[in-house]
Amino acid sequence: MYKKVGKMQKEILIKRKAIKQIEKWYSSKNRKCLLITGARQVGKTFLIREFLKASGSDFLELNFLNNDLAKDAFETSKNAEEFLLKISALAKKPLKKQSTIIFIDEVQEAKEIITKIKFLVEDNSYRYILSGSLLGVELKNVKSIPVGYMDIIEMFPLDFEEFIRANNVSEQILEYLHKCYKEEKEVDSIIHQQMIKLFNLYLVIGGFPEVVREFLKSNDLMKTSSLLESIDRTYLLDISKYDLKDSLLIKDVYDLIPSELNHSNKRFILKDLNTKARFYSYEESFVWLIDSNIGLFVYNADEAKFPLLASKERTLFKLFLCDVGLLTHKLCKDNVIKILNGDVNFNFGALYESAVAQELKAKGFKLFYYNNKKFGEVDFLIEINSKVVPIEVKSGKDYKRHAALNNLVNNDELKIEKAIVYNNSNLKKVDKVLYLPIYMIMFLKDKQDSSLIYKPDLSALK
Repeated sequence: MYKKVGKMQKEILIKRKAIKQIEKWYSSKNRKCLLITGARQVGKTFLIREFLKASGSDFLELNFLNNDLAKDAFETSKNAEEFLLKISALAKKPLKKQSTIIFIDEVQEAKEIITKIKFLVEDNSYRYILSGSLLGVELKNVKSIPVGYMDIIEMFPLDFEEFIRANNVSEQILEYLHKCYKEEKEVDSIIHQQMIKLFNLYLVIGGFPEVVREFLKSNDLMKTSSLLESIDRTYLLDISKYDLKDSLLIKDVYDLIPSELNHSNKRFILKDLNTKARFYSYEESFVWLIDSNIGLFVYNADEAKFPLLASKERTLFKLFLCDVGLLTHKLCKDNVIKILNGDVNFNFGALYESAVAQELKAKGFKLFYYNNKKFGEVDFLIEINSKVVPIEVKSGKDYKRHAALNNLVNNDELKIEKAIVYNNSNLKKVDKVLYLPIYMIMFLKDKQDSSLIYKPDLSALK
C-alpha cells in the first residue's frame, strides 16, 4: 500500500485526491492496466513515479517521447512476448514476473497502444500503468477499450481543497468549514476573511503542481509567473505540431479565450475571431481544445430541465482554460497584487467563474449554462440526483441581484428545489437560494448513490 517514506515525505507537499484511485487499482486483485490521462503539467508523471517509489514497488519506467528505442520496441513487436523480450534488453535490470510494474509515460506517441495493450494484459506477466497527454487528440478511441483491460483516471490541476491542504490549512479548520456548509450557518468572520485571501491566492497561483510547489518553496510570484508562462508556451507548442492551417485556427481560438471571458456574459463570440467566422470553420479547433483537456466547454441549455443534455445547443458556449492561474497570467498578470488584496475596484468576474468551472469539471459534473430569451441567463446549470441546480457566481457587493436565477426558482413548472450563489460574502440562505462563500465550492458533490443494485421481482413468471 501507499507509504510516505524517505524522499517522498520530503518532496511531496501536495496530497492529490487521485492517489486514492491509484491505491485502489494497486491493491485490487484484477490485472487491468491503469491509464492516467489529463492535460500537460497536471502532475501525472510525478504522482505515478513517486507513488511507485513510496509503495516499494519494483518498476520499470519507459517514456515513449524521449526513448525512441522503447517506442520502437512497442510499435514493431507482433505480440507481448516479443515486446517484453525487447524491453528486458533495454531495462538494464531483471524484470520480475507477477511483481514488476511497467510504467509507460507519453503513451500517445505510440499509435497502436489501444490495440496492443490488450495483448500485454492478457499475457498476465506484469502490471502496467500508462500515462499521457493529448490522448483525446491522438487516440480518439481511448474510451472504447474493452471493459476488463483498462481502468482510466482523469487528472486535473489541483482543486481548491488540494490547494489549501498544500498551504497547511488544518484538518480542524476544514472540518469546521464543512460543518458550517452542512448546517448552513455563517463562518466565523476571521476564518472567512482568511479563506477569501486563500481563494484570491488560488486565483493567482492556480493548480498546476509545479507552480504551487514553487510558491510553497519561495513565495516568489515572479517565479510562479515564469512557470505559468512556460506552461502557456508548452500548450502553444502542442498546438503548433498539427497541420499548419488547423494549428493557426486553434491558436486563434486559444489566444482569444481570456478576452472572451472578460465579456460580461462570458460567451465565446465567433465574430471576435473573424467577422465572417462560422462555427463549422472552427469546429475542429474547439474539438481539439476539448480533447487536449486545455479547454473547458460550458454548453448552453435553453431549458432548465433534467436531462440538460436534451436542450444542449452546441454552437452556443463558454470556453474556459483548464487552470484559473493560467487565465490570470494571460488576462491580468499585471494586477496580481490587486487580486491578492481583494481590491473592490477590480473585476473578479472572469476569474471567479473560471475557478468554479474548473472545480465543477474536476468533480465530474457536466458543464452547462442557461440562456433563455424569456427568463435570462444563469452562469451554470448542474445535475444533482437527477435534479437541476442553477448556480450564479458573483464577485461584487450586488450578489443578491440575480433576476434570471429568481425566474427559474419561482417557475413552478421547473420544480427547482434550490439554487446556489457563490460570492465573497458569508453564508446566508433566503428561501430556496443558498448564498455560499466562493471557497465553499470545494464541498459541492453529486449526491448520487454509489450503489445501483436492482433486483426485479419475477416471481409471477416462476
